[in-house]
Amino acid sequence: MKLSTLLLAALLAAPALSRAQAGKQPAVAPATSLTAITKGLQKFDGYFPFYYDAKTGKILLEISRLEEEFLYFGSLANGVGNGIERGQSISAIAKFVRVGGKVLLLEPNYDYRATTGSADERRAVDNAFAKSVIWGFVPLASEGTKVLIDLTPFLVRDSQKIGERLSSGGFSGPGASLLTPGAGARPAATYKLDESRSAVYLENTRNFPKNTEFEAMVTLTTSGNTGGSEDGGAGLAPDPGAVTVQLHQAFVELPDNGFRRRPFDPRSGFFPFSYLDFSVPMSQPLAQRFIARHRLQKKDPTAALSEPVKPIVYYVDRGAPADIKKALIEGGSWWNQAFEAAGYTNAFQVRELPEGADPMDIRYNVVNWINRSGSPRAFSYGNAYTDPRTGEIIKGVVSLGADRHRQDYLIAEGMLQPYTTGQPVPEQMQQLALARIRQLSAHEIGHTLGLYHNFTASTMERASVMDYPFPRFRLLPDGRVDVADAYATGIGAWDKRAIMWGYSDFAPGTDETSALSAIMQETLRQGHRFIPDIGGYAHPNANQWDDGPDPIAQLTNLMTLRRHVLDGFSEKAIRAGAPLATLEEVLVPVYLLHRYQVEAVAKSLGGMYFTPAIKGDGQVPTQLVDPAVQQRALDALLATISPAALQLPEALIALIPPRPTGYPGSVETFAGYTGPTFDPLAAAEAAAGPPIAALLNAERAARLMEYRARDGRQPGFGPVVKQLLARTWQAAPAPGYAGALQTVVNNLTLKYLLQLAASPRAAASVRGEALLQIDDLQRWMRSQTKNATPTQKANLLFGLAQIDQFWSEPGKFIPPPTATMPPGAPIGMLGLHFLD
Repeated sequence: MKLSTLLLAALLAAPALSRAQAGKQPAVAPATSLTAITKGLQKFDGYFPFYYDAKTGKILLEISRLEEEFLYFGSLANGVGNGIERGQSISAIAKFVRVGGKVLLLEPNYDYRATTGSADERRAVDNAFAKSVIWGFVPLASEGTKVLIDLTPFLVRDSQKIGERLSSGGFSGPGASLLTPGAGARPAATYKLDESRSAVYLENTRNFPKNTEFEAMVTLTTSGNTGGSEDGGAGLAPDPGAVTVQLHQAFVELPDNGFRRRPFDPRSGFFPFSYLDFSVPMSQPLAQRFIARHRLQKKDPTAALSEPVKPIVYYVDRGAPADIKKALIEGGSWWNQAFEAAGYTNAFQVRELPEGADPMDIRYNVVNWINRSGSPRAFSYGNAYTDPRTGEIIKGVVSLGADRHRQDYLIAEGMLQPYTTGQPVPEQMQQLALARIRQLSAHEIGHTLGLYHNFTASTMERASVMDYPFPRFRLLPDGRVDVADAYATGIGAWDKRAIMWGYSDFAPGTDETSALSAIMQETLRQGHRFIPDIGGYAHPNANQWDDGPDPIAQLTNLMTLRRHVLDGFSEKAIRAGAPLATLEEVLVPVYLLHRYQVEAVAKSLGGMYFTPAIKGDGQVPTQLVDPAVQQRALDALLATISPAALQLPEALIALIPPRPTGYPGSVETFAGYTGPTFDPLAAAEAAAGPPIAALLNAERAARLMEYRARDGRQPGFGPVVKQLLARTWQAAPAPGYAGALQTVVNNLTLKYLLQLAASPRAAASVRGEALLQIDDLQRWMRSQTKNATPTQKANLLFGLAQIDQFWSEPGKFIPPPTATMPPGAPIGMLGLHFLD
C-alpha cells in the first residue's frame, strides 16, 4: 500500500489551524461573576469546564488556563462521501491569551525555535516569525483568573473547509479524480455554512480530565447548480442543496516532558520530524531532525523482554463486517511480532472499539472502515497526529476503503474462472481477499507507527508489510492457477529491524548512539535497504506492486500467466445471472495484470542503484545497471507491446455485447472508439501506452544519454529508440487483427516520440536526439509508401501527416489523445501524513 502517504490538499496548503476563519462576536460587557451567567445551565466538568444552555443551544467555555498551551484537534465525525470522509483530521498547538478586552485563540509557530538559548534569544526568534490568531472572543464574564466565553460560533463553523472542497467541483485527497467532473461538466455550486441548519451536537460533546470534546452538526447549502452524483460530492446527499456533516473539535492536554526523542536516520524507514533551532552552535545544522513515534518504555529496561509501561493499543471500527473486522484485528496484531523483536511483550495490541466509545476521541488510535459510493478503488491511508513540540505520536488514524476486499475478489474471479454450473464457489477466493485485508491493516497501521513505504522489500522475500504487495499467483502443470500464497502472513524481517531501531528502550547507562548504530549495521549486514519511491523511476529494485528479486523475470512470468488465463477466459468468470457484458469488469485486471511490473522493469533501463548512504557506513552510494540487464529489460518491455501479447481470443471478443440497461460502463471498464460495442483495439492501446511512454520518458532518456557519455558500454538513448522503431514501425507488417494491433502500437510510438521532442521539460540533448530519430523515421516512411499494402500505406500517411504537423510548429504540437488504462492503484499514493 502507500504510505507514503499521506490527505486533504485544502487543509495541507497552510498550517492546520491557520486556515480557519476569523470569528466575530458582538461586544458584551463582562458580568461581575461567572455564576450570574451560568446559573441554571448544565455544567460539564473536565479539562476545560463548559456549560450548555439548552434553550439557546450555546456552549459557554470557562477558561482558567490562559497562556497554557494545549493540542487543538479537529476531525470529521461523518463525511460527505468519496474524498471527504469520516476520520479526516487536523491538529495544532494552541492557547488562549487575553489581549485588551478580548480573549484570542492563538497558534504559536513551532517551526522556528531557540531551545537552548537565553530568554533574549528565544524572544528574538519568537518575534521573527508570524503566529496565527485563529479566533477572537469577547468575554461574557470575568472572575479572577477565570474567563467565560461563548464558544458556539467557533464550534458551529466549517472547520474543515468542506464548503470550499464541495465548491471546487470535486474532492481533495485520495480518490479525488474519480469524482471530479470531466470536460463539459457544469460549473460547481458554491456551498456556504447555513447557521439556521447547524447546531452543537450534544450527544458527542463531552468532558474528561485531560480532553474536552465538542461536536457540531453543520449544514452547507447552495442555491446554485448541484448536478448529480457524477458531478461531485453534493450528489451524495439526499438533497444536493443541503449537505450536512458532523464536525468534531477537541482541546487536549499536551503530553508531559517524559517523551524521549530519537534522532532521525534516513536509512531507518521512519518519517522525520524537524524544525529550525537558531540556538544551536554553528558546528551543528540549524535543521534539527528526529523521528516521529509513539511513546513506549519498558517497565524493566534492563530485561531482554519486558512489559511496557503503557502498551500501544489500536481499536478497530465496530461497523466493519464480522469477517473483515476479524481480519483487521489479526493483521494489525502482526506488529506485536516486531515489538517482541525490539524487546517488549504485549506492547502492541489491537481490539474492537468498545461500545459507546467515540472514535473521534483523541485518546483512541483507530482503524476506520470507510464506506464509499461509486468506484471500488478503495483507497486507504494512515495518518499520525503528533505533538508539534517533540514529534510524539498522539493518535493514529487509519482509514480503510470498505471495498478493498472486493477488488481482490474480482482479481480472483478472473484468475480462477470459478463459476461452473453445479459446482460450489471456491473458498480460496474469499481467503485471498481476507489475506489482503490482513496485510492492508498491518500496512496502514505501520504508517501510524511512524514508518514510510519501503519498496525494495519485495526483493527480499516479502521483507516488509510497508511495501505494496502484488498477489503471488502460480501456474500449475495441469493449467490451474494457484492463489494460496497470494499474500504473505505475518510481519516482515525489515519491519522487525525498523521497529528495533525506532522503539528499542535501552538499559540505563547505555550509549544510545552506539546501540542504534549497532542495530543499523546489523540491518545493513542482513541485506536490507530502505528505498521509498522517491520519483524519477530510477531504482530497479524500488517498485510498487511487484514481486521477487528479478523484475524482468517476473514480467516474463506474468505475461505467460496472463496469456494462459486470457486464452481460457470465458463466462465462467461471472456469476450465474450476470449480464455477459460484465465480463469486461473481470477482464480488465487480467488483461492489465502486468501493468505495475512494466514500470518495475522500465527502471532497469537507464536505471541506477542507490542507497541513503551515511558517511562511513560501507554502503555503495550509486551503481549503474549492467548493460546486459538493460538489454534484457528492453526486450521484455518490447515483448509486452507485440501483437501476440495484446490480442484477445476471438471467442472472448464475440462474447462481450454492448452494456445493457442498468449496467453502464464506468471508470473500471475500457474506453473505446466504437460506440456501444466493446473495442479490443482501444483496450490494446490502453495496455501498450505505458510501456512505450516509459521507454520515451524524458528523465530516462536524459539518464541514458548521460550514462552513455560516462561509460561507452551503456546503451544510450538513440540506440534504444532505434530498437523500438525496429519492433514497431519498421517490423514486417502483419495481416488482420495482428496488423491492426501493430498499427495501434505504431501510432503510440510516434505520438510519444513527437511529444518528447516537443517537451520543454526534456533536456535539450534529449530533444535533439528525438528530432534526429523523427527525421530518420520520416525518411524511412516516405521510402515505404510506394510498395505498401493499403492498410500499411494508410498508417504511413497518418504518421507522415503527424510529423509534417509537428515540423510546422514543434512547440505547439498537440498529439491526438489515446485510450488510457482504467485506474489500478487500490491504495492511495500519498502515503502517511503527519499533521501537527
